[in-house]
Amino acid sequence: MPIPPPDWSRFEPPAPTGLSKLFGKSTYDRQLALARWQFSDAQAQHGAAEQDRQGRLAAAQAEYQERCRRAEAEIAAHNAEVDTFAAAFAAAEPAAVVDYFGMVLANSVYPDDFPQNYRLAYVPESRQLVVEYELPGLDVVPSVKEYRYVKARDEITSTARPAKETKERYAGVVTQVTLRTMHELFESDRAPLVDTIVFNGVVDTVDPATGQSIRPCLVTLRTTRDEFTSLNLGKVDPATCLQHLNASVSKRPEALAPVRPVLEFDMVDKRFVDEVDVLADLDHRPNLLKLTPTEFESLIQNLFTKMGLDTKQTRASRDGGVDCVAFDQRPIFGGKVVIQAKRYRNTVDVSSVRDLFGTVQNEGASKGILVTTSGYGPASFAFASGKPLELIDGSNLLYLLAEHAGITARIDPSELD
Repeated sequence: MPIPPPDWSRFEPPAPTGLSKLFGKSTYDRQLALARWQFSDAQAQHGAAEQDRQGRLAAAQAEYQERCRRAEAEIAAHNAEVDTFAAAFAAAEPAAVVDYFGMVLANSVYPDDFPQNYRLAYVPESRQLVVEYELPGLDVVPSVKEYRYVKARDEITSTARPAKETKERYAGVVTQVTLRTMHELFESDRAPLVDTIVFNGVVDTVDPATGQSIRPCLVTLRTTRDEFTSLNLGKVDPATCLQHLNASVSKRPEALAPVRPVLEFDMVDKRFVDEVDVLADLDHRPNLLKLTPTEFESLIQNLFTKMGLDTKQTRASRDGGVDCVAFDQRPIFGGKVVIQAKRYRNTVDVSSVRDLFGTVQNEGASKGILVTTSGYGPASFAFASGKPLELIDGSNLLYLLAEHAGITARIDPSELD
């Protein structure tokens, strides 16, 4: 604020009165001269102080304007980043979709001893989100059931929780975390971009028999948006609800008895990494969509031979796919396997999945596998649920080719336009 200037009235001596007018004029004149000198000095000091104030004010204003400029630049950069992220998410770019749902799960509030670690991958061809979620171990259930104060002994005693109750409570943790996570993901997808979610609940622990790190899967399921959002979660029994969704849940989760995931997370994630890290090599990798039917047939035969299947019969189909009848030589788990591959650009229709199931039944096969260079819709996953069918989309196919056949390939529809 400006400093008030000197007020002459505070310096001016009082005017002489009475006899002072006659005999005290010289004294008054000296007082007046002194007052004027003091007033002039005060004015000079005020001018210097005001000049200094205005200088400091100008510097402060300049600093303030610079801070405002920096803040506005940061706000603009932040808003631009948000807009870019929103556009990338709306365009269903896998990295943006994964980041978004990662933020959703990061905002879930759990007790401190819940790990809340997860991996996410998005398959745009199938509009499928794959989640590997780390569940807490058995020690998350308190071993003490209750504490009591014994007045006579002036001490606190504890009662151990029965083993049966501990197992039941831990099984409840596994089922409830699974349903809660699925709910949070579907509920937060307002676009929507996800039609199907694969959930694998794992525990990061140490095998007491070997001392080695293990990550057993205790619960796994694949469900569609329509199927899951039709549930009234406020009234369901979690275990029964997961059974309704055809989930595979460990029979003994407290003993870390694993189940086989409906889809291994790495089968999706490897392709995602390849797309990010190997862009410079795109032109050097074969584009599966540009293969001839014969080349594609040979590729599929080679892949499943490398995976341990004995391919006995193949025939090219009119739709650019290939049908194989193969045999898994493993005892108990083996048998006849019908493999159908679709070299498609667009989503595979559910009728192809139904046809595969019919072929499995006609051939008396133990399993059917449908492989495509594109993806599947929720109706296909819903139909395959609970049946001896396995649906492998483009991202899974690229992973299997790299993992088992040593073939680094790509799927790029843009080169066909």
